[in-house]
Amino acid sequence: MNLLIIGGVGGAGLLIFGFLAFVFFIFWVVTIIDIVRSNFKDPNMKLIWILIVIFTNPIGTIIYWIIAPNQKSKNFNRFN
Repeated sequence: MNLLIIGGVGGAGLLIFGFLAFVFFIFWVVTIIDIVRSNFKDPNMKLIWILIVIFTNPIGTIIYWIIAPNQKSKNFNRFN
């Protein structure tokens, strides 16, 4: 039944789709890790960015890497 949805996509198409899905998943995980480890100017932005990235895949992930660098705190203290 599930193969009916895929239609005429052959094995190579499924392999490419699977590879792209895996690459995006890794990119998504790296984004979540970056959000958790970063210090933002506003403490609430960490939670807001996590929610945006989780609920608006893949657009939220791309938007994060475009907008968030300007919102991060410049003075990073690892033991803070």
